[in-house]
Amino acid sequence: MRKTVKISIRELVEFVYKEGSIDVRFQARSSMAIGTKLHQKLQKEYKEGDEKEVFLKGERLVENIVYQLEGRCDGLHYENGEVIVEEIKSTARPVAHIEEGARVHWAQGECYAYLLAKEKKLKDIGVQLTYIEVESEKTKSFNRTYSMEELEHIVDETLVAYTPFASLLLTNQENRIRSIPDMEFPYPTFRKGQKKLAGAVYKTVSEARSLYANAPTGTGKTISTLFPAIKAMDGKWFYVTAKTITRTVAEEALLLLEREGLSHRTITITAKDKICFQEETICQKEYCEFANGYYDRINTALIDILTHETIITRPIVETYARKHRVCPFEFSIDLSYLVDGVICDYNYIFDPKVSLKRMSDEGKNKTTLLIDEAHNLVGRGREMYSATLRKSDFLEVKRMYPEHMTLKQSSVAVNKQFLRLKKEYVADVRNEMDAELVNEVQSFIEIAEKHLGEAEMDWSEEFLQLYFDALNFVRISNLFSDEHRFVINQTPKDVEVKLFCIDPSKLINQITRSFRSSVFFSATLHPFSYYFQQLGGGEEDYRFLIPSPFEKEQWQVGIHPISTRFKDRERTLSTITRSITEAFNENKGNYLVFFSSYAYMREAFEEMNKDAMDAEFIIQEPNMKEVDREKFLNEYQSDRDRPVIGFAVLGGIFSEGIDLKGDRLKGVFVVGVGLPQPSRDHEIIKNYFNKLGLNGFDYAYVYPGLNKVFQSGGRLIRSEEDTGVLRLIDDRYLSPKYQSLLLEEWKDYRIFT
Repeated sequence: MRKTVKISIRELVEFVYKEGSIDVRFQARSSMAIGTKLHQKLQKEYKEGDEKEVFLKGERLVENIVYQLEGRCDGLHYENGEVIVEEIKSTARPVAHIEEGARVHWAQGECYAYLLAKEKKLKDIGVQLTYIEVESEKTKSFNRTYSMEELEHIVDETLVAYTPFASLLLTNQENRIRSIPDMEFPYPTFRKGQKKLAGAVYKTVSEARSLYANAPTGTGKTISTLFPAIKAMDGKWFYVTAKTITRTVAEEALLLLEREGLSHRTITITAKDKICFQEETICQKEYCEFANGYYDRINTALIDILTHETIITRPIVETYARKHRVCPFEFSIDLSYLVDGVICDYNYIFDPKVSLKRMSDEGKNKTTLLIDEAHNLVGRGREMYSATLRKSDFLEVKRMYPEHMTLKQSSVAVNKQFLRLKKEYVADVRNEMDAELVNEVQSFIEIAEKHLGEAEMDWSEEFLQLYFDALNFVRISNLFSDEHRFVINQTPKDVEVKLFCIDPSKLINQITRSFRSSVFFSATLHPFSYYFQQLGGGEEDYRFLIPSPFEKEQWQVGIHPISTRFKDRERTLSTITRSITEAFNENKGNYLVFFSSYAYMREAFEEMNKDAMDAEFIIQEPNMKEVDREKFLNEYQSDRDRPVIGFAVLGGIFSEGIDLKGDRLKGVFVVGVGLPQPSRDHEIIKNYFNKLGLNGFDYAYVYPGLNKVFQSGGRLIRSEEDTGVLRLIDDRYLSPKYQSLLLEEWKDYRIFT
């Protein structure tokens, strides 16, 4: 039985013929836009009758596989009865140094020529390979003429080289499709609410819709979304999340499904700076053996790992990357386009700086997004769709490189724009973007890229960072909308300009609508209406809220109405520490105590250290490394001689995504209501939503603060057997607003005085 493989010409020839090393020095981040502009410049010079951007497709049978080939050639020329296919490539190299063109580029033109010759029934056809130099815009062309027989031989040779890889992908796909119908839910019974959540996800994915689900802690959200999503579709999925720990939970869920018979390939993407084998992340062949010759070895590595592995975690990526001497990060990115499922951070989908650019619109239409801990995406969205530049950074570049005249002049030009803004607008917030500043920053980027391409220079980290910041600034300027503000902040020594995203909902929606289906889920999409709006929900989307699977009796909730406002902290600190001590003495065990800031936490830590309590105190430090986090959590053991009381920060690394089941955690204290510190950004958010007729203070302060409280309190009860003490310390918890927002399972509380 013949099998069918659909593949683009570019994807085919790059797999078979691409060679050489990873070398980022000449890969300007704006190169795609520049390349498009240069292509269009050449195409405008076409004579009448010539064609540009011509879509071609056709089939070719090789080794019992029908290859459906397609692609868009840059141009067609008609000269004296001859048809010529043109392939245009922009390059940072001087065209004078190019002698015959790269084999991969010729192969692309030859495959296009084959499709056209077959369609038009031509005996002979020409191929023109044109290089255009980015800096000078000089061009150099090479021409060859082929018979149809020659082109058939070239295409067959290319497809024969690709066929072992295609056969592997087909075999894996067939095994996956066969395995799914018989795959059972990996637990003997469903938890309370779990079956309904799984059913809602199945319905959503089957109908190619979007779902927003508030599923409290203990529902088993990971397995309840992965299992039905895989069951419901013949396509790809991305499990995206903000935390490393939740990626591990997803990997464990896949292992369970594999034991139930699932045949599946997945990859977990780890950030480049974490997985890089070198001390410094310098992606150049002279510095890194894993970058040197990467494209010469990557195909063998891909076939090897996809043949022998299924759930491809970070350690597995590292093992095969060392074996084949390939960059582990680029290896995982290449794998992400070939596997059935991808586990990764939000930024690979939502961040315009790092999103997976090679994913086609057709590929997205077959892909489901599973967005874990979706409450985090609101804040992350604001960050991803905002950008900042400082005047002082451009002056520093001018000072560091006075001999580079064009770079110096460009830095001065941007600096002048900052001075103009400083003079015209005093600490202003504007609805419109400043086009003059953006234009000068764009010019700076183009000049910076030319200098960064100079191999003999060792450019500073500060200059590189400014280049990336400028690039992001221009990128966000293209997304600037009514939901953004142009913010000018001044200090005596500096001027800062920020493109601030107030409401990320439209941009999040724009991304998710390009995919087949999206499932947003979290234990704390509460209040639901706020998160539904901020995550881009619409009337056509499904909404799903289920109660906690745990009984109220598992919680011993108490509210101690003490003021934790900044002005009262010194006065009430001893009362708060006494409340913690009393609860500990009544219910001995391990505790977590959460505070709204490091300073407040440290004051309480030092105060409690004075008491002769039968407990060991540990404290969260800023910027803790993974090994230190693990050490902190490992203190929470059920068989300790002396219980541990850990001090942590609301919204920090220990307030979500950790499981301390059973007697490992006896109680949680939350000191305060989690309100963010007043800031200009929060005030902009407040004013924006006030003007929309909503409660701006709630949007800017109350809801984000309470989410941290819910997350921290959610560490306590993790299974049906768990019981524990939760104490909320703040008088505002007894106010009507906070009473109305409390989680249902927390409303049966005792008041302490």
